[in-house]
Amino acid sequence: MLLSVRLQTYNHAAYIEAALQSIEAQVTDFGFEVVIGDDFSADDTPSIIKQFIAQAKNPKISYRLLEREPGDPYWQNRQELGRLYNFTNILGHCTGTYVALLDGDDYWTDPLKLQKQVDFLEENKGYSYCGHKSSVLRNGILTKIPLGVVEFGFHELIFKNVLNTNTLLLRRESIKDIPSFFFNVPAADWALQLLAIKNSRAYILPDYMSVYREHDTGIWSNLDNKTKCLNGVKTQETLKLLYQDTNSKRLIDRAIRQRKLAFGVDKESCLKKFMKRIKLKLNKIFY
Repeated sequence: MLLSVRLQTYNHAAYIEAALQSIEAQVTDFGFEVVIGDDFSADDTPSIIKQFIAQAKNPKISYRLLEREPGDPYWQNRQELGRLYNFTNILGHCTGTYVALLDGDDYWTDPLKLQKQVDFLEENKGYSYCGHKSSVLRNGILTKIPLGVVEFGFHELIFKNVLNTNTLLLRRESIKDIPSFFFNVPAADWALQLLAIKNSRAYILPDYMSVYREHDTGIWSNLDNKTKCLNGVKTQETLKLLYQDTNSKRLIDRAIRQRKLAFGVDKESCLKKFMKRIKLKLNKIFY
């Protein structure tokens, strides 16, 4: 299997059909599988998925809704490991050389998205994954998200996650060994990229090919700025378990300080500001 689409969903009854339709609309010269993991939704999400699969017509796509029941092994591990177990469990069922990520409340807008990304990675072996530009849908208004970078590595990614989950297509080889600490990171998609990019790089295609929804039930979009900051900091700090060399740990510490300052969580002390002014004046005098 060349490609797997990992579709993760929970209480997405209002959005899941649009996500599935955007997958069904993909035009590719290869067949691919869609592995769907529903995390015990309390709404009609599972029945909508089953009905859609029964009526799907794209001959290139095989759909697989993972069977889960309260009390089964998945349920037991989910109780112990938390919500990220759904994230990793779906990945564990993917068999493709490449894995594309989509959440049930987002959707793709370009029918050639998967073809473009697979073609790029097939021709550019030096990248472990690629993304693309995307838009955000907030209160009915669609806004393109500007990106100022084309490619990046760990040294850039540790400072900021620039790609939405729905843009990612990764080599499965780069994420096949997910460490146990992964279940403790608040920003799973960022951590997954930091795992995939170790000793490699990532590339951003210039096309706008997906939409990220911000809505009242969204896990990340409803967090306040301080919580978003500290969740990111915890993710960065945890990655020291993967990037264990001294230089990487120093870079992570610098990235954490910069994140806190950017979010206004840590204010620069008066002494530090004073020393900066002194340094600037000395530079002007002597240089």
